[in-house]
Amino acid sequence: MNFDLTQIPQRNQKPRISGITMVMDKGLSTNEAKNFLSVSHPHVDVVKLGFGTSFVTPNLSDKLEVYRSHNIPVYFGGTLFEAFLIRNQFDDYISICKDFGITYMEVSDGSITIPHAEKCGYIEKLTKHGVVLSEVGSKDAKNIMPPYKWIEQMRAELEAGASYVIAEAREAGNVGLYRDSGEVRQGLVNEILTQIPGEKIIWEAPQKAQQLYFIELLGCNVNLGNIAPTEVIPLEAMRIGLRGDTFTLYLNKKENA
Repeated sequence: MNFDLTQIPQRNQKPRISGITMVMDKGLSTNEAKNFLSVSHPHVDVVKLGFGTSFVTPNLSDKLEVYRSHNIPVYFGGTLFEAFLIRNQFDDYISICKDFGITYMEVSDGSITIPHAEKCGYIEKLTKHGVVLSEVGSKDAKNIMPPYKWIEQMRAELEAGASYVIAEAREAGNVGLYRDSGEVRQGLVNEILTQIPGEKIIWEAPQKAQQLYFIELLGCNVNLGNIAPTEVIPLEAMRIGLRGDTFTLYLNKKENA
């Protein structure tokens, strides 16, 4: 850090297993990725190339090398996995991950219907090729899963070998964990946490109010995902009490009375 301040909470150090910030890259150029990382790389743990953007991104290998040079793993969005799967190209998906040096893979079923046992089978297969992140929840705002279903699926996917389960919200933060207004389904979150360890969940939280909710609930080392590149520094400041929203969160009230 650039100067000394007392009463700053301790952030886990990279490489972190909790306190993760997952960034969504929706089409940065190679130069934009360089500029982004020039200031944000200490605070970025993993980058997702959102939905199917990797298919249409020019100079993809060059951009991946930028992230690799900072030891930041990258993975293709779950929508791309589903696009391969629905075309019966699962083996091709494994091949392109190998070709591009991708060692993190997301298994999701937000856009297509996959029997859950089959989804867990894909997780098991992909663990032989790298780190698996599995996404739970639908991208369809009309498909509201009851809490027990979230818990059931998260538990099974972790048992199948997923390193983390991602709680779905889309890039806008208005489905899955959230109402269409962006408001957190607090009862759902609390119920999930009675059964699933918080450090095993990456909560998609693209909106500031959503990030604040999880920091207040679970502390500065909560795992947060779908963070925009421009929001990484503001989020890190909020995590440690250096933004108005969390300014008093970690202060010793007696010393500062």
